[in-house]
Amino acid sequence: MQLTARGLVMFLIAVPLIAAALLAPFWLWFGIAWLLFCIALLLADYATAGGAGNWLLTRRHDRRLSLAADNRIVIEVQHRRARRNVSVWVRDTPPRTFALTEPGPVMTGAVMPGENTTFTYTVRPPRRGDYAFGDLFLRWQSPLGLLRRDARFPASTAIQVYPNLVDVRKYDLLLRKNRLWELGLRSTPRLGAGSEFERLRDYTPDDEYRRINWKATARRGRPITMEYETERSQNICVLLDVGRMMRSPVGDIAKMDFAINAVLLLAYVATQKGDRVGLLTFADSVQTYMAPRSGRTQFRRMLEQLYAVEGQAVEPDYNVAFDYFAVRQSRRSLVLMFTDLTGSITTEALLAQMVRIRQRHLPLLVTLADPTVQKLAAQPISDSASLYERTAAEKLLAERTMTLDRLRRHGVQTLDIPADELSVAVINRYLALKERQMI
Repeated sequence: MQLTARGLVMFLIAVPLIAAALLAPFWLWFGIAWLLFCIALLLADYATAGGAGNWLLTRRHDRRLSLAADNRIVIEVQHRRARRNVSVWVRDTPPRTFALTEPGPVMTGAVMPGENTTFTYTVRPPRRGDYAFGDLFLRWQSPLGLLRRDARFPASTAIQVYPNLVDVRKYDLLLRKNRLWELGLRSTPRLGAGSEFERLRDYTPDDEYRRINWKATARRGRPITMEYETERSQNICVLLDVGRMMRSPVGDIAKMDFAINAVLLLAYVATQKGDRVGLLTFADSVQTYMAPRSGRTQFRRMLEQLYAVEGQAVEPDYNVAFDYFAVRQSRRSLVLMFTDLTGSITTEALLAQMVRIRQRHLPLLVTLADPTVQKLAAQPISDSASLYERTAAEKLLAERTMTLDRLRRHGVQTLDIPADELSVAVINRYLALKERQMI
């Protein structure tokens, strides 16, 4: 229980009354009477404020929270016997490592009679794994506003943080509304692209003459065009480096986790388009391997696998990873290698292996641009320390650019992109390669 400013002022009025007793003794009785009146009023206010049993608090959120995404947390508050609006303060206890957005875990408002009042905030988990929310706390104001009562409501619950499912749901929603451009994605393939027949439709002036179906034109008496879609059931294989450098953070999130989010969205989009998706994770040895398959079951299996991926404090062995992959996958595939080039001592091995698999597959190297290195390379020189940092950063960027140029000269696709743009950039490149029939 806590006195409000109004309740405190009410009691403080007794001070000058009692002090006046030094001048006239009868004021003491007025002061005592006032104190007794305040105590009675406070007890009545306390009783009418009700106890914790009158309240029902419930926390709602997704069964799985998403890594590096804003996850909505909703607290529902209901007063079972309210006959008036009640001012309340609600405090939640999310995991300590979660970043919080306004208004944060402490929220204020008014509960209406007979209604569920909702309070909402969002959390942004920086790591995958198992976490737990604590209990809920409620403070409410008494009818006369003289005091506030407090109560704790058991609400501890375990929660798992998975790779980013928020973007997957958003993609699904915008796909149904044909508004993928809001995510920065190309929503439809180029008209007539691909080689798999999709449907017949009326000819338009923009169509190519070679797409006209003359038999259908003769039957219907008007020009009919054949429309094609990009091929389905193609192989998309992801090789994910979980070694030392992929554990380094960009902001609060590890590079590996940005890559995992991109892989998850790619897997969802590719399986939606009928392609087969596979996964290989490795460090100095192969950690996991999933053969390419299609369908929602494969996506769910990849989700569980990506949830359990652990970074390793070792240098990646590209030779081991590519040899393992070559033995198990002979059909031509789009092979996406997610790795980091900054400070790696095995770059030459990566370059050699990417060039080698080009003979059978379409390789795409995906790397995350490091904003810290770019910032150091552009910083002004003020002392010997800043000179050393800038020189080292410029050297790293030059080596990175040189490696990417060498790969491109050998016909290897590359994608070097900031972490916050990675998922959309990967999907767009995948769609572009399918549209150009390069897989």
